[in-house]
Amino acid sequence: MEYLRESQLYALCMTLYTVYMDSTVHRCLAAVGAWCNRQIDGSRVLAVLCREGAVARSWPDSLLCRLLRALVNFPAWLLHRLYLALHRTFRDSVFARLAFEMGHETAIAQSWLIMLLWVIPFSRWNNAYSLMGFALLLVLFYAGAMPRQRFRLDVGLVGFYPVLLFGAVFLAVAFSYTPGQSLRFLFYHFSAALCVLVTVSAVRSSEDLKRLAAGGGVCVLVSSLYAVYQRIQGVEVNESYVDLALNEGMPGRVESYFDNPNTFAEVLILLLPLVLALILCSRHVYSKLLAGGVFLVGVVALGMTYSRASWVGGACAMVVMVFLWKPRLIPAFAVACVLAVPLLPDTIWNRILTIANPTDSSTASRIPLYEAALEVIKKSPISGAGLGTAAVQSYIRDFNLYHAEAPFVHAHNFYLQVWIEAGILGVIGFVGGMLWNIKRAAHTVRHCPSSAARTITCAACAALCGAMVCGLADYLWNYPRVMCIFWFVFAMAAAGVKVCRKSVVG
Repeated sequence: MEYLRESQLYALCMTLYTVYMDSTVHRCLAAVGAWCNRQIDGSRVLAVLCREGAVARSWPDSLLCRLLRALVNFPAWLLHRLYLALHRTFRDSVFARLAFEMGHETAIAQSWLIMLLWVIPFSRWNNAYSLMGFALLLVLFYAGAMPRQRFRLDVGLVGFYPVLLFGAVFLAVAFSYTPGQSLRFLFYHFSAALCVLVTVSAVRSSEDLKRLAAGGGVCVLVSSLYAVYQRIQGVEVNESYVDLALNEGMPGRVESYFDNPNTFAEVLILLLPLVLALILCSRHVYSKLLAGGVFLVGVVALGMTYSRASWVGGACAMVVMVFLWKPRLIPAFAVACVLAVPLLPDTIWNRILTIANPTDSSTASRIPLYEAALEVIKKSPISGAGLGTAAVQSYIRDFNLYHAEAPFVHAHNFYLQVWIEAGILGVIGFVGGMLWNIKRAAHTVRHCPSSAARTITCAACAALCGAMVCGLADYLWNYPRVMCIFWFVFAMAAAGVKVCRKSVVG
């Protein structure tokens, strides 16, 4: 550390920083930033958008929430009764005390679990791993709840709309066009539900949030380094991924170990904001440098995926991050973005220019997909075709709703796919749950002092916004592992709100 402070580079950086802080440019940007803050605080439009609805406000005290809370905590209640009856036996047992303490630190175990789960190559991945992993975390949580009456799962923190979506998932299996095919997908959603419930209940402090964010950062580091290795080794251009006529000279798209470049890019836009939050809230220079290196490698890997929807989603996430974290930096951020445009490689710039080009084969191929999805909605707007892409594919094939050469995999639109799988209740629960969580997080960080919890909550909220924008042109739940990562970030935002509000009350 002393060598760094005594270096010429450090002295140069401090000199430039001092000059900038005393410059007219800084004073102008600070004034514009302060004006932005005043506009945000006094905006009537934002006040309406950020207001929590009556349904969301009444959910924690509702009869349904109380029933669900009692149901999911029934095993913990039984274990606690057993502990009270045999407390001397448990107190004298070293293994019992160890299990109780490990259960009380379930968030630490979860950080290690996601490090292990999310670095498994696609060729060796099994979707049962997620279910088994989060089921083990639930058992561990119950162990921690055994001697502690207040350590309980909190359904109220999950929110009404996500619970509505989960209920719609069960109905989607019951009323599916092919129930047998849909049942398999139910377990994927159950894994995601366990992830959310355990995360929001186990996280108790900023340190827990930082550990979980670091677990996601390991996934970014390992997958991004492997992507860079792929680029060095050379990636064959796949004609099904890119229009070669409009993207002449573009290299092959890296996919790391996620089987698809779009899937890899979606993982990055979900987890990169959490890595950025680690840079901002780390207390030591070496940890900042480490997180900064992970973030830089992740951004490079995101560029090499050539995933346009994820680029737009990632850009949206960064804008939201700056807006929530420090709105006064918006003018400086906008200037930095403009200055960065000439530095983009030609292949990336050309790829960006094809986003709105209707002659691009990738863009044009989405039109018949959207048309087929809309036909499903017309035929079955209430129940949809059934849970899972397999049921939707069977429905569309049997009713001859898709007319294109490439096979129908999914709708390539988050919202349409959720609707045709889970019906009208599913899409209401999905959109409502995302808006509810994003609004709560945005409102909380606006009225919370600076802290690691606030920064990570901003990042999780920004990641969700980026994913929802990316979802306009892609379906992020096509791979169940990405579905779990998506709901993990959702839970991080909800848990961050809990920690931030606790610190304000405290």
